[in-house]
Amino acid sequence: MRTFADLFCGIGGFHYAAADLGMDCVFACDIDEDCRSQYYHSFRIYPAADIKQIKADEVPDHDFLFAGFPCQPFSIIGSMKGLRDDRGTLFHEIVRILRIKQPKAIVLENVRQFATMGHGRVLEQVISGLTDAGYSCSWKILNALDYGLPQKRERVIIVGFRDGSLDFFEWPQPKQPYKPLSAVLEHSPHTRHYVSERIRQKRHSVHTATIKPAVWHENKSGNISSHPFSCALRANASYNYLLVDGERRLTPREQLRLQGFPDSFEILGSDSRIRKQVGNAVPVPMVRSVIRGVMYATIQHARRHIVERTAISIKQVSGLGY
Repeated sequence: MRTFADLFCGIGGFHYAAADLGMDCVFACDIDEDCRSQYYHSFRIYPAADIKQIKADEVPDHDFLFAGFPCQPFSIIGSMKGLRDDRGTLFHEIVRILRIKQPKAIVLENVRQFATMGHGRVLEQVISGLTDAGYSCSWKILNALDYGLPQKRERVIIVGFRDGSLDFFEWPQPKQPYKPLSAVLEHSPHTRHYVSERIRQKRHSVHTATIKPAVWHENKSGNISSHPFSCALRANASYNYLLVDGERRLTPREQLRLQGFPDSFEILGSDSRIRKQVGNAVPVPMVRSVIRGVMYATIQHARRHIVERTAISIKQVSGLGY
């Protein structure tokens, strides 16, 4: 139980998490060309492109399937059209592959709003689709802040099993405390990350932080707050909605660290490119904790199955008079 497929792989958050646990990737896909290039640079696996063009029987057999399927249809920042959005229907492509390849377990990720879209009906549809494909599922909202990262990033995580492994699965316990913000920030960031004097004065004229370092967050209403952690990184939000001490934007390396990517991650392309990619990524330590629990559950179920089969065999042999 070592192989996995990485759908909507982005820049490899699930890959880093699974590889840390000794797992091997046999297939990846993402429609974004920049993400595919970055993924190849990091892992020497070039992802396939449009999942709609991938035949299920062309996907190699795998034990686990991971997918952070597109969140824009469900995001408060996006249109919130849910499954009515063309990107929302990409979930059905996951089910199509599951029906043919039948991996032992799955882990899916999406934004917090996914749980409340349509008064919960969207999530119900998704769970129903996974159940029809043969998976027993559980879901929970997890926060990256509870798994060692100084970023408040709440995400819906869905796990599913084809057999009775769900009986052995436990959601990971929060890990406290989270890493201090000072351990994430760079000491001498490039001057290009500093905002204009006009923006700096505007921020400081309406807000005074009581802690330092802090990330100043401006919400959609224009209200400013400051925290010893970052609010959620978002791919398509205002460029200046998160500022370190009200002075500068987060650097690409800081953004990667806030998502739990290692410093060995080599950045390709522009600041705006990596900002979009990181904003769409999954928090590595958080999903690693979930994957570890999924692996443990499948192993425990397999052990119980072996014990039961052995007991039956002994009973059968005893019945023959041996």
